[in-house]
Amino acid sequence: MIPRLTLALALLVQILPAAPGRAEMFVYDAPSGAPDQVLTIYSSLDNHLAAPLIAGFQGQNPDIAVHYEELLTGELNDRIVAETDAGKTTADFAFSSAMDLQIKLANDGYAREAITPDSPGWPRWANWRNTAYALTFEPAVLVYHRPAFRDRAPPSSRFELVDWLARGGAAVRGRVGTYDIEGSAVGYLFLARDQEHFPDIWSVIRAMGRAGVRQFPTSRQILDRVADGRLLIGYNILGSYAADWARDHPDVGMVLPRDFTVVVSRVGLVPRAAARPDLGARFLGFFMSRAGQTILAEKLRLPAVSLEVADDNSARTMQAALGAQLRPVPVSPGLLVYLDQAKRARLIERWRRAIRGD
Repeated sequence: MIPRLTLALALLVQILPAAPGRAEMFVYDAPSGAPDQVLTIYSSLDNHLAAPLIAGFQGQNPDIAVHYEELLTGELNDRIVAETDAGKTTADFAFSSAMDLQIKLANDGYAREAITPDSPGWPRWANWRNTAYALTFEPAVLVYHRPAFRDRAPPSSRFELVDWLARGGAAVRGRVGTYDIEGSAVGYLFLARDQEHFPDIWSVIRAMGRAGVRQFPTSRQILDRVADGRLLIGYNILGSYAADWARDHPDVGMVLPRDFTVVVSRVGLVPRAAARPDLGARFLGFFMSRAGQTILAEKLRLPAVSLEVADDNSARTMQAALGAQLRPVPVSPGLLVYLDQAKRARLIERWRRAIRGD
């Protein structure tokens, strides 16, 4: 049974004044009615998506109530740092789509080691020192307006995208979209990884610039425009959102680029200053278990990392089909380079110049 759910505005009294929050706290009562065990989660995942996972956890742990606080990724990071530095307790489990910020928490000593039954078999790229774990497997894809490609296949590589843009002329001008890398953290990460895997990525960006590429801060804005044909192609779109959108919008198609496909993950960890680190580790263990990863893939529609999950929406199935085409972003301190403000400024400036055709 899904526990009674109540909603309250979280009172962020423990946050330093310089880090105001906009969290919402969702309270999942313990199914058994036990009042004394509370697991606190800070997460950037929408509560309605997290609810099936929490229900599954409480099905195995009926004496545990869950306080689920939904925050933006930067707020989540700042809150854990502020509470820990103030000598206070913080979340028992933290889950965020900001891979770089999660690794910074772990690297800076704000996370603790948490070994679960699945830790020994977890993919090496997805486990940093049993402290930070990649829990999802989300590729960057090309999305396209299906009716526009009835007579030909959509581009399936960056070379084919450049060719399509060059041949399309006025018909494609202003009808290709991607993330605004200044306003989208995932867009910035995808571009940075593109540059590492493909030094000539700037020829692709210049081609999009010549075609009047349109830039957006969110996946939803791009997918909405692809669905109704205002855009014909969306480049480097987060695959989990694209797949979910395509299920309800049949005119949206998606392709995993066959030259290489960057894969990002949402990262979970148990904070060092957790009030109940034992409960945080227990939730992490459920999240990594076959049961938890199956819920992730089937109900949340977020691709699972666990190699025990053979659902179409899983790393195992994608790797079997695509092999070395997939380029997961490793959970490691190498992610910290993306937080270097000087390097970020240089990449953004190069992006602007390429879009302008300089």
